[in-house]
Amino acid sequence: MILCSCTGITDREVRAAVAWMRASDPDTVVTPGKVYRALGRRPDCGGCIGLFVTTMRDELKSTIPTELRGLRNGRNERKVHEGRPEGH
Repeated sequence: MILCSCTGITDREVRAAVAWMRASDPDTVVTPGKVYRALGRRPDCGGCIGLFVTTMRDELKSTIPTELRGLRNGRNERKVHEGRPEGH
């Protein structure tokens, strides 16, 4: 299935790029930009990013590390003030 009509990237290409990146470095952070670069292409309009990211996540099949959970929503487990834990 074509994910990006601007560049003609398919879901198979995205899955192959993600698998290749994980095989070469299991700890690498896979981003849409890295996948585009691995495929030798550049994003254009950005309309495909939602489907692109969903396909990447399906391929990764990994969980978010504990220390990174909640960062997207601006929530951290400990409150900090001026860079110090609360009660310091």
